[in-house]
Amino acid sequence: MPCPQCGPRDVYEFRYGGEAQRRPAPGSPRSTWTAYLYDRTNAAGVEDAWWYHRLGCKRWFRAVRDTRDNTVLKSTAPTVPPRDANDPPGD
Repeated sequence: MPCPQCGPRDVYEFRYGGEAQRRPAPGSPRSTWTAYLYDRTNAAGVEDAWWYHRLGCKRWFRAVRDTRDNTVLKSTAPTVPPRDANDPPGD
């Protein structure tokens, strides 16, 4: 897995953080927040997701990956730092 800060590393050094998606605006309806928290695409193909480098730099980043063969197409550092190592940052 290519870490934007550390370079290529063993995939076991990372923790999957879930699909990258836009956080609803404050005051959005409950159904919008429910969909944000629980609904996932989970489709075979290209996925943009959050990853945490738990055994390296201890930073969150985004990776675009093909879930059919686990090929990482791109990895980038987030533009906004996360609040906490256990919470992926919102968009």
